[in-house]
Amino acid sequence: MKKRIFYHHTDCGGVVYYSRYLDFLEEARTEFFEENNLSLTKLYEQGVFFVVARQEIDYKFPARYLDVLDIKTWIEDVSNVRLTFGYEIKNQEDKLIASAKTILVCVDNSFKPHAFPEEIKKKIEVLKLKPQ
Repeated sequence: MKKRIFYHHTDCGGVVYYSRYLDFLEEARTEFFEENNLSLTKLYEQGVFFVVARQEIDYKFPARYLDVLDIKTWIEDVSNVRLTFGYEIKNQEDKLIASAKTILVCVDNSFKPHAFPEEIKKKIEVLKLKPQ
């Protein structure tokens, strides 16, 4: 996913504010699901919800106003209820800006852990094997 940095993403020094990366990762995950024919809306209709259980970000280099970031997103691991995403964020000069990992947990309407429906788990396992 490509992401242009606008003024509202930055602090007074023109550097991307650290918490904005959470928004970028959320957008990248949503794009990943949609591009791989796993509509989050359809999953919600089936009672499949995801919550973030853990988030890790390693900041390597500052992104700045008007940079264009390339956010690579992939699935690192999948279990019956957990899904781990990996990310690499680079700027237009191919400089590593940040790397990250998100662990999502599948839950039901009452936010209790719930196993992925089998057909969805199979789709996700296939995606894990394909580089994105």
